[in-house]
Order: sequence, then structure tokens, then C-alpha cells
Amino acid sequence: MNRTKQATCRASVERTEALPGGRVADLVYEGDPDSRPVTHHRVVDTLGRMLRAGTIDQAMHDAARDFQAAFTIAAFDQLRALPLARVTGSGGAQDLTGRQVDARRRIHAAVEAVGGLASPGGSALWYVVGLEHSIREWALRQGWGGRTVEKNQAQGILVAALGMLAHHFGHRRPETAGSRKS
Repeated sequence: MNRTKQATCRASVERTEALPGGRVADLVYEGDPDSRPVTHHRVVDTLGRMLRAGTIDQAMHDAARDFQAAFTIAAFDQLRALPLARVTGSGGAQDLTGRQVDARRRIHAAVEAVGGLASPGGSALWYVVGLEHSIREWALRQGWGGRTVEKNQAQGILVAALGMLAHHFGHRRPETAGSRKS
């Protein structure tokens, strides 16, 4: 491979953009082996980045992943059109499996444990962890109670909610006054 081909095969991240469904991706520009320019998306893992940066600990990360899994099982993350044959029907709770109902109960209990869906923590869990929106997107679009929130405040809200979620899901034992190190 000559020097020009080697130079064009290096990847560079030029910018980050929002994708449909609230996901965030880095646009990666690189060259293929025949020196043709190629552009593709690399999805950004908000929770993984926060863990690597030390913003959250392993217990918070694990609790968030448990929440995401239950959110997916509960089918809260899916937007689907109803089949035309069912438009006149109720399409209600009888269409859910027992596993989905249990997951919905678990999500409800977790959101209530951080203050409910109308609370800042509950909103952050729902949109950032459950629907996997970026912190920035949640802060600007949804925020708390429909009000925009500064990015640093939004991250702090999410960190606090993840701390409570880790305790709720049993990933962290509560500290007692005598067990703290001075």
C-alpha cells in the first residue's frame, strides 16, 4: 500500500449528530482500501462514556442497563403502527405478555423510586436511559416539566437518579452512619 492510500484509510471523527429515535452518533470519515472516501455512523453509548469518564460507578451503570433491558421488554421503546385489522379493536393490555406486564411494573416501581415520571430524575431515566436519548437532547427538548435544563445540570440530575436506581435495584447497599469512612 502506498503512502496516499495509507493516509486516506485513517478514520477521523468530524462531528456528532442526532439520529432518528433519539440516538447520538459520531460521523466517521475514512477511506476504503481503494482510496474512496467513506462516511458512516458510530453510535455513542452515553452510559459507557459516563462510566469510562468516572462520572458514574459500576453499580449505577449496571442499574441503568437493567432499567434499559426492562424498558425494552416492556415494549416502551417501540413505536409501531397498529395493523389495520385491529384499528376497530381495543388493542389494550390483553395483548401484553406476562413478561411485559412484569417489566412494566418494574419500570413503574423504579421511576417511582426516583420521584416519579414528573420528577427530574424520573424524566431523565425515561428519556436518557430508557429511550436512549442523549443527555443534551433530553436537556434541550424535554428537560424537566417541559423546561430546558443546562447540560451540566442535566448530567447531575441523571447521576443522582442513577444513584437512587442502583440502590432500588439492589446494586448498592445503603451506607449507615457508622459504616462511612471519615
